[in-house]
Amino acid sequence: MCGFVGILTTRDARRRSLGESLERMALTIRHRGPDDDGTWQDADAGIGFGFRRLSILDLSPKGHQPMPSRSGRYTIVFNGEIYNHRELRAALESAGTAFDGRSDTEVILAGFEAWGIRATLPKLAGMFAIAVWDRHERTLTLIRDRLGKKPLFVSHAPGLVMFASELKALAADPDFSRRVDLQQLPAYLRYLYVPAPASIYRDVIKLAPGHLLTLRNADAALPASDAWWDTERVADAGVEARRTAAMTDAAYLERLGELLDTATRERMESDVPLGALLSGGIDSALIVARMQKLATSPVRTYTIGFDAESIDETAQAEAVAAHLGTAHSTIRVSSDDALAVVPELPRMFDEPHADPSNIPTALVCRLARRDVTVALCGDGGDDVFAGYNRYELGRRMIARVASTPSLLRTLGGRALLALGADTWDSIAHVLLAPVPSSRRPHLVGERLHKIGRLATATRPMEGYRSLRAAWLDPWELLRASALAETMPRGADDEPADRVLAVLAAHPSLSVSERMMLSDQVTYLADDLLAKIDRTSMAVGLEVRAPLLDHRVVEFAWSMPGHLKYHAGTGKWALRALLERDVPRAMFERPKRWFTMPVRGWLTGGLREWTEDLLSPASLAALPFLEPRVLHEEWRRVQAGRAGNGHALWAALQLIAWWREWKPTV
Repeated sequence: MCGFVGILTTRDARRRSLGESLERMALTIRHRGPDDDGTWQDADAGIGFGFRRLSILDLSPKGHQPMPSRSGRYTIVFNGEIYNHRELRAALESAGTAFDGRSDTEVILAGFEAWGIRATLPKLAGMFAIAVWDRHERTLTLIRDRLGKKPLFVSHAPGLVMFASELKALAADPDFSRRVDLQQLPAYLRYLYVPAPASIYRDVIKLAPGHLLTLRNADAALPASDAWWDTERVADAGVEARRTAAMTDAAYLERLGELLDTATRERMESDVPLGALLSGGIDSALIVARMQKLATSPVRTYTIGFDAESIDETAQAEAVAAHLGTAHSTIRVSSDDALAVVPELPRMFDEPHADPSNIPTALVCRLARRDVTVALCGDGGDDVFAGYNRYELGRRMIARVASTPSLLRTLGGRALLALGADTWDSIAHVLLAPVPSSRRPHLVGERLHKIGRLATATRPMEGYRSLRAAWLDPWELLRASALAETMPRGADDEPADRVLAVLAAHPSLSVSERMMLSDQVTYLADDLLAKIDRTSMAVGLEVRAPLLDHRVVEFAWSMPGHLKYHAGTGKWALRALLERDVPRAMFERPKRWFTMPVRGWLTGGLREWTEDLLSPASLAALPFLEPRVLHEEWRRVQAGRAGNGHALWAALQLIAWWREWKPTV
């Protein structure tokens, strides 16, 4: 696990200053690689790489990067891990390839020389971002892993292409343009992140997961990237294979268990201390159980506890750890400890990213890094095995809407939207006064507005977006702005929404499966994997996710739906496997999402921070935001009428990011 930067240029002045530029850029991501650093350049070709190394495998200088291939044709920088490198090494050695060291980087290079770049990629099992220069073809190839576990940002200006593992490295260059892409703001306010391939900056893209980008000339516009692995095609192929499969449920479970054992065993290889993040949920418990069976000594496990009982899972995690016999560590943090992370988020993420679970994830990574350099986690279980409640809720909502006559549905939806959410809350308060408070539904107005938007949507699947949205209508915050003439006028002018595109396609998939696929293509990479990458690498911790091994994902799509969602319960197959090692009573309980009580903190310890960001002086820097709407949302949060405050949190993170990075429009 590491970080890299690079430049491809035709500008004479930039060729002469390549070394200085690369060192300056790489210094900004030294947290990703505190153990070693290096640069390489070919000034005549206008190409150079910079690297920061977190040493995991082959701690000797033979693992140093940038690394040339034995023939000298290729030079590589590589961030990540190739878990099946031993198997690939054996195949290459049997064909006559010799190796100098034990690193997986050297195996990638040998594969490129033996098989070619494109043919090597499907053989790699791992998480990776790669930049490789081909001296013979004079081409630069940028590559990102299948699911987007490792980041890769690319900026382009005439005669200058720069790329890096984090945006801050690009921003360190004096020629970098900090112009914001205002068209991405509606999607950010809905989803709490900027969807790939866009970024918050106009001239920067995120290389899409499973894609490669081949560059020959820095003067030309960036070409379209090419998919070498595609989640959507995998899903369609899996459903097709399911139709002709003759496997029993028991056989599916056995095969899934074998794949998880392989994925876990491969991820336990490390030349530095290794442990696991144990949240108390099903997914991390399943991974730790398999680790403990494969280990020769107790696995080190880490759980973080909070003073808010509603999100504290230490009791469950400690019970699982004791049952499995791990070497467990728990640390409790106060509200003040958690709130202290908030000012760090804009620099940690480099672009607005408003998932509140960034905070606990950062804290548990800091805890684990005290003892270990590598940690396994349970990420991916909800996304791959239908663990989110919204899949079933969305399916039911869409089915009911679809069964309602169009005219009646439209009129009813408009009626629900005719009154504001606060008005509906007031009506509900009066009508439900005789009902005990513990049994009254919360956020009635917000829920009715989501139903109204679903009912009036021209495409029924559009309703799923409302289930995921922080701001149901981000244009209420943007359209009245002072910079309206530079922004799109409405939702029809927004960049294509990948969430809606995936939901509308794939007729062979069920409604719930299309929701899950949509999350795998968007939310997984742009939110969850970005979160774990930035928070872990901020402290030099490598986190590995066996449930997101591509072989597991591919097999999961071939499994019958009832092995994922059954009798009102998601992740059925994972539960069945875990029960073999952990008593069901230890993990079968209501789901507790690993997040923060945002509303309580905004009105408590973060009140001063919030009011400072919402002050006239602060908002003057962002004239495209409507202060009236922000202040009204702040009043709703204080009155307890805005859910957990995620909409306001998204806006506050945007304002805090703007203050930190001082971009332009």
